[in-house]
Amino acid sequence: MPLKNTFREACHRSTGPDCRVPHENIVTLHGTVRLNPEINQTAVNKNVHLPGKITGSSTELFQQKGKDMRLKSVAVKNFRCYAQEVSVEFDDLTTFVGRNDIGKSTILEALEIFFNNSVVSIEKGDACIHSGQDNVEITCEFIDLPPSLTLDSGAETTLQEEFLLTGTGSLKIRKIFNCSNKKPTAEIFVIANHPAAAGFQNLLELKEKELQARVKELGLDVSLKGNPGMRKAIWAASSDLQLTETGLLISKAKEDTKRIWDQIESWLPMFALFQSDRSSRDSDDEVQSPMKAAITAALAEVQDDIARIQLRVQQKAEEIARNTHEALKTIEPGLARELTPEFTPPTPAKWQGLFSVGLNTDGGIPLNKRGSGVRRLVLVSFFKAEAERRLKSSNRRSIIYAIEEPETSQHPNYQRILIESFKSLSLETGCQVILTTHSPGFAAELPGDSIRFVSRNAETGQPTIQAGADVFGIVTDTLGVTPDNRVRLLFCVEGPTDVAAFKALSKALHAEDNTLPDLENDERVAFIVLGGGTLKHWVNENYLRALNRREIHIYDRDVPAYADAVNAVNARANGCWAAQTLKHEVESYLHPDAIHEAFGVMIDVTDHPVGGKATPKVFAEAYSLAQRFDGVMKDNAAKARLAERAFPLMTAARIHERDPEGEVIGWMRRIRDMIQ
Repeated sequence: MPLKNTFREACHRSTGPDCRVPHENIVTLHGTVRLNPEINQTAVNKNVHLPGKITGSSTELFQQKGKDMRLKSVAVKNFRCYAQEVSVEFDDLTTFVGRNDIGKSTILEALEIFFNNSVVSIEKGDACIHSGQDNVEITCEFIDLPPSLTLDSGAETTLQEEFLLTGTGSLKIRKIFNCSNKKPTAEIFVIANHPAAAGFQNLLELKEKELQARVKELGLDVSLKGNPGMRKAIWAASSDLQLTETGLLISKAKEDTKRIWDQIESWLPMFALFQSDRSSRDSDDEVQSPMKAAITAALAEVQDDIARIQLRVQQKAEEIARNTHEALKTIEPGLARELTPEFTPPTPAKWQGLFSVGLNTDGGIPLNKRGSGVRRLVLVSFFKAEAERRLKSSNRRSIIYAIEEPETSQHPNYQRILIESFKSLSLETGCQVILTTHSPGFAAELPGDSIRFVSRNAETGQPTIQAGADVFGIVTDTLGVTPDNRVRLLFCVEGPTDVAAFKALSKALHAEDNTLPDLENDERVAFIVLGGGTLKHWVNENYLRALNRREIHIYDRDVPAYADAVNAVNARANGCWAAQTLKHEVESYLHPDAIHEAFGVMIDVTDHPVGGKATPKVFAEAYSLAQRFDGVMKDNAAKARLAERAFPLMTAARIHERDPEGEVIGWMRRIRDMIQ
């Protein structure tokens, strides 16, 4: 049973919830050689304060990243309804919420145009009709950047050394599309803090001989081979580079500027867009079928093989070009004074277009000929399988999945599977998930800090995008997320993983004794996450508490100061009850067999930390080693994995073995008594 970091505890029932590619194809389709005579990249809770410990937001909780490039933000300007520039930041899981036709999908389609310009391509009519302007701007900001870049000369450099980063160390790329043309054209810029001082501002555009002349002019003692080294020395010779935010054009062939863009482009995340069922054309099968994303994901994992193939093709093609040049010199020397082979590698989009995989269902019926419910069910299965596959995979390039209205045509049970699959995917290294929804039941299940609320200014009609706890009330009112009046007891815990843990423990004990509550399905109990949770947890916090429902609080023992919070609750004399765990934390109640069954690693689970390491840290080290991660996953990520996969494997027998004092069953008996 996957992790249930959910917001539906009190209201879901009311809403219903080896790279082998034909050599000839590469050459004829993708390899191009030109003989160019010109040639010489918050806790919402207001009533109980838990001191000294931060349970972590969903960004921290569902994040264990390596050096895979990640999308930090996007800004769109003059694109459809977004006349003025609007910027939005992304977490590993981000959900755009709002009414129909408000501008949610526009953001996803802007990203598709930026990364691929394929499933959705820029059109003349995409410029905002009310602005009178023709240029559409889409700007993406990235973090977790490549450690180095290797140019054609073999010289290594970094984005920082080339002054191609923002003041905060991120990489910002802007694509400007001229929509005055029938087929819009694009220019690509890096927006960076770059030298503006005269004589130092255009070094990336200078040829090797021009850089050599500049080095000699300044009297610098530096090798005259390798453009990056010469640029670095020249910049170091300035007393004031006058660093200024500048847009550097990198899409046109100007020496190392273009070479750097080729390098950056190969590091950008793959982007896969799944549109909603608004369109029903037969040509849309690549949108509805997850196989397009499967090809994208597969190509992301064989980038080294593709690079080797491209290098080999380039070497052979350039060899043939040089031989042709030599032969031309023997025929007509005047025509062949300076002919240099220039190799243009295939773009990622061309690689993706080389492969096509279709899906046929029973009786040979193509998937795109089946109903929308069936197509969406295949989509559910794809994301569930992809979450499980990426958990076992280590060789990959980062990827972004963008899904419009994933709840469309799905039974509530399948919606829950989708939600848990998205959460699992967002937990994996190098993976981000972006969703849109206007369903109250679906939105309520998602982490509160993943919500981006899209609305429109009543006077100007300009869309705005808001995030944070301050907009939760607006979201719940807009979507109609309401609490369940059947709730009798509020169960207050520290973090989202505690919700999953207590649900799993109660389910196991309920299977043995059905008089004990099954917190997964008992509508009389609603969870409140004091360290920040889902939208529904916020509703429970802000609405149900006003109805004076009784409360039960269970906190970990790892923070001694929690004792004061426990005493404060027990002193209310209104039927509320609180306690701290006798063991270090809830993960200390896990049985090692459940962890082994879930992850294939065997660890010792102790009641209290040994050598300063509690169960999540011990598991993180063992699992990271087994999976050959570059480093050790964070404790919060380890807690999330244990909650998602190990706690559901706890049985009553395993609970009794780990808890012979009967503490856990005692909690469940108390809950039973409080809701009767």
